[in-house]
Amino acid sequence: MIKLIASDMDGTLLDSRMQISVENIAAIQYAKEHGIEFMVATGRNREEALPALEQAGIKCAMINLNGAQVFDAEGNSLFTVPIALETVKEILNLLRAADIYYEVATNEGLYSESQARRIENFSEHMSELMPHLTHKMAIAMTSAQLEFLPVHYVTDIKDLLVKPNFEVLKIICFHKDGPAVLGPVAKKLDTNEQLHVTSSGQNNIEINHRDAQKGIAVAHVAKERNIPLEQVMTIGDNMNDLSMIQLAGVSFAMGNAKIELKEYAKYLTETNIDSGVGKAIMRAIDENLA
Repeated sequence: MIKLIASDMDGTLLDSRMQISVENIAAIQYAKEHGIEFMVATGRNREEALPALEQAGIKCAMINLNGAQVFDAEGNSLFTVPIALETVKEILNLLRAADIYYEVATNEGLYSESQARRIENFSEHMSELMPHLTHKMAIAMTSAQLEFLPVHYVTDIKDLLVKPNFEVLKIICFHKDGPAVLGPVAKKLDTNEQLHVTSSGQNNIEINHRDAQKGIAVAHVAKERNIPLEQVMTIGDNMNDLSMIQLAGVSFAMGNAKIELKEYAKYLTETNIDSGVGKAIMRAIDENLA
């Protein structure tokens, strides 16, 4: 019997309105009634992940920033996995040379060097996640989110790296030309054995410490709860979900998932627009997949 479920958020748990559907909420409650813990494993930081969960009435443990941070259901930090600051400097120099927009997630919040470029790049990302949006709608949605999500704007993020106890947990990068520009940079970063480079969309790459991966974090949580991996279920849609899809005894790829991810998942479910997470949970429990 499944004892732990870990679900991605964007393109997975969240629908086209970036909310959690009634069907998904009901299935999560059904799992809880069967003694199964539900948690999210997301590239978002905790502040970005909380609003949708709170709106749905879901209080759960979280794996954030692809595994660089793990929190319990009460919001207490369990552990963090930062990138060495000297390595961060090298990464930022490389990204600047390629004119790639980036944001840096830290233990003191999220930092950007340009609000205008943030809106531009995140609206492109929104359009990719929700193809029904017009470019104007995507820009409006991104601008509205800025009112609720705390982002610190600074002239030069490298100036922060000298602060005592400052930790960089994840660097996310965007470019409108996608793989044509990001691909060569990702390939170069991959040569650094201290880094793990993945993606949550066509036009971005995400840079973490090699030990900051969703799969590693899920395995850590499962071990703390004395749950064998055979009794863990994971659900995702993109390549930053691959590590947790590979390790779980029961793994689902969304209907809208990357083809490469579908090849590794044991099962397929419906799209995020059609409450694929809820359907996967119900199937896993009712068919006793684990």
